[in-house]
Amino acid sequence: MARGEGAEAHAATLLPIEPMTAEIKTLKPKDPRNRLTVWNKLCYAIGGAPYQITGSALGFFLQIYLLDVAQLDPFHASIILFVGRAWDAVTDPTVGFLVSRSRWTAIGRMMPWILCSTPFAVLTYFLIWYVPPFEQNKVVWYLVFYCLFQSMQTCFHVPYSALTMFISNDQKERDSATAYRMMVEVLGTVLGTAIQGQIVGGASNCPAEPGDAGGGNWTNATSVSLEETKRAYLIASGAICVLYVLCAAVLFLGVTEQKESGRQKTVLTFGQGVWLVMSYGPYVKLVIGFLFTSLAFMLLEGNFALFIIYALGHRNDFQNILLVIMLSGALTIPWWQWFLTRFGKKNASYFGITWAVPFMVLIVCVRSNLVVSYLVSVAAGVSVAAAFLLPWSMLPDVVDDFRVRNPEIQGHEALFYSFYVFFIKFASGVSLGVSTLSLKFAGYVTGSCSQPEAVGLTLKVLVSPVPVCLIAVGLLILKTYPIDEERRQCNRKLLQEMLDSECETSALGSEV
Repeated sequence: MARGEGAEAHAATLLPIEPMTAEIKTLKPKDPRNRLTVWNKLCYAIGGAPYQITGSALGFFLQIYLLDVAQLDPFHASIILFVGRAWDAVTDPTVGFLVSRSRWTAIGRMMPWILCSTPFAVLTYFLIWYVPPFEQNKVVWYLVFYCLFQSMQTCFHVPYSALTMFISNDQKERDSATAYRMMVEVLGTVLGTAIQGQIVGGASNCPAEPGDAGGGNWTNATSVSLEETKRAYLIASGAICVLYVLCAAVLFLGVTEQKESGRQKTVLTFGQGVWLVMSYGPYVKLVIGFLFTSLAFMLLEGNFALFIIYALGHRNDFQNILLVIMLSGALTIPWWQWFLTRFGKKNASYFGITWAVPFMVLIVCVRSNLVVSYLVSVAAGVSVAAAFLLPWSMLPDVVDDFRVRNPEIQGHEALFYSFYVFFIKFASGVSLGVSTLSLKFAGYVTGSCSQPEAVGLTLKVLVSPVPVCLIAVGLLILKTYPIDEERRQCNRKLLQEMLDSECETSALGSEV
């Protein structure tokens, strides 16, 4: 009798659970936390602009600034560029580890890093473009502030990159937000190129054609022009600093960071975190493949301004040609987003990155012509857009794949992003250091309106044959990348099922 009453009571307690579970399953797909408004996506995207604005200004103009405005020896300039980038690369996994160990706050886990680093990043960036009134320790000045800025930028960008995984649990929403981000980031490179290029582009007193200067040293004859050039660089850096602060404010006010799932975060040592990331096959193949292709575009970016001036002779148009490349890239981002949705991300990477190869060859084979240079710039911008969009669109797929296969490991998404940035920045440092050192061996004359013929030949090699070979190697490695569209969609379904299960468990637990 007592046993029967207990069974009836137990059955009575179970009756309401089934309808409640069904209700949860019905309502879950409509969970508003997974949906992002256009405003949310735009605010998130704007947060990525500071990295690209400062990156394009440094990438296109720092080398020429150190050589022709600060008037450093090419060897010293190469040390600054390489050590600064190498230091920056080392800080990325360190910051990624620290971010992964950070605790949740009232404004999230990533946002405090972004907000606290912004004022220091702005100050150090401005001081990079200031020529100190002394000569003896000028190299130390630039090296210190370049390294400090890169550290502060890392504290901003690594958490911002990892924030992709915490703005929504829906893969489609994250992909859409990433497309918005890439569009704004390419526009950021346009802004950085435009602000820096248009303000400092007309500050030189050299003639349009290098041969017109007769190889004379223009700084000795026009010291006033050099002071104007220094002032122009400071004005440009001030404008970029204001944009940096505004973009960080928009990100903070317009994006809400979602808290991780209710499962306890796995605690790992730094060494365990490194092994966790670097032993995951799909991630390693993706990173190494894009490492080579990114190195190709970085060589092109770092040397293109000098190439336009000294190899093509378009001194008065170099800033406009750079701007055309960035504008072309910005306008084609939506098309690439459609292409990867329609034909898959791997196919988009093959087609998009290969697109640049014939134009890299054309620009050095055809005799210098301003119209041809502009046409090649428009076409090359299309490939630049693909190189911007695809790595950041494919990284979340690798993180999702890892989460599906390692459900017991939680809270270490920032490590995947930080190590990718580490390799890319290290490659950038190598490319800039090797490029500047190559120019020294070629006989680059600091502050001269014209350069020896060997310098022009070296620049041609750095913007065409070497990048083409690197692209070929990178695409061969990407061929082995295992996450195709079928596997990506399967991961998406499995993650959604895991999320639904966690929500059901949480709802049932709170009900009890």
